[in-house]
Amino acid sequence: MPVITCIDDLKRLHRARTPRMFYDYAESGSYSEQTFRENTSDFSQIRLRQKVAVDMSNRSTASTMAGLPVSMPVGLAPVGLTGMQHADGEIKAARAAEKFGVPFALSTMSICSIEDVAEHTTKPFMFQLYVMKDQEFLEGIINRAKAANCNALVLTLDLQILGQRHKDLKNGLSAPPKLTASTLLDLATRWRWGLGMLGTKRRQFGNIVGHAKGVGDASSLMSWVGEQFDERLDWEKIARIRDLWGGKLILKGVLDPEDARRAADFGCDAIVVSNHGGRQLDGALSSIRMLPEIVKAVGDQVEIHLDSGIRSGQDVLKALALGAHATWIGRAFVHGLGAMGEAGVTKALDVIRKELDISMALCGERDIHNIGRHNVLVPEGFTAENYR
Repeated sequence: MPVITCIDDLKRLHRARTPRMFYDYAESGSYSEQTFRENTSDFSQIRLRQKVAVDMSNRSTASTMAGLPVSMPVGLAPVGLTGMQHADGEIKAARAAEKFGVPFALSTMSICSIEDVAEHTTKPFMFQLYVMKDQEFLEGIINRAKAANCNALVLTLDLQILGQRHKDLKNGLSAPPKLTASTLLDLATRWRWGLGMLGTKRRQFGNIVGHAKGVGDASSLMSWVGEQFDERLDWEKIARIRDLWGGKLILKGVLDPEDARRAADFGCDAIVVSNHGGRQLDGALSSIRMLPEIVKAVGDQVEIHLDSGIRSGQDVLKALALGAHATWIGRAFVHGLGAMGEAGVTKALDVIRKELDISMALCGERDIHNIGRHNVLVPEGFTAENYR
């Protein structure tokens, strides 16, 4: 077993062990992938301020996210097709998050269904919602999430229309994969993945197949999904979803100060500053560049989380220093899942917590709530305010 020291180690194993179409699905962005790349590279421009001769004992990374206690302010973001990275992937990721004491958000486009994950976990998890045109399906899936005792609804706002990801088109992405000559050759070299998939019945979008009218198999699913994202989603519809849900609400995909102010006035438990991991609007600024301006716009009116680009505990620290209350990881935990299943997700979380803990100490902080702008050095011209 190779020694795992960082998320990049898990990423290399993920690439070696998972079919190309699913690895590429996770490790890609839309169009030229400029925003996808800058989400991570922009973090490297922020530097940490080292402090010495301070008491570093009795450190704590414990915090809250949307009022829920967490062992560190890092949640597992909703990621589609997670069950294609590793057999029963959503169940395994949810279990790892539960044991670690951090939130897990199940995607609408998951392979394992809401009911599957609820059956195999002991504590509530969050559910992420894409707004579909089919009102019967929309109301049904919200009610299913309520019945499963999900503790928050993560409503994604930045996917009313799907950004084009070239790799997915070239690879012929589907779940389950279509058995072409090139696909069969790829699968033959990923025997761990293949054995896992042979041992599970979960190979399609479990939240949709059998629940949406007229969707009974993979072929009918793809045509249904292609037509269903609601391009008319607006604040009036969001209000109706909030009222139907009736619980904690997190609005994900906010990347503009004006939108952030609207979300804060609307009334929600948190907003997530996110560009969908660079998978939607290519050419948008990175989440970390937009964060300070959004913090300035809404102050403490609403809890601010950051998603997109985090690959280390140092990145978490930098996001907190620039005003985020908490963070979310997607690709970082997916690399762990694709590499080693549930143990890999646990390893990814452990790597990030250790990096966060040690970096926090070397910055002179013992309590994660004390991290602030004084802990970082930000280059002149870094933030979004300089793009006018």
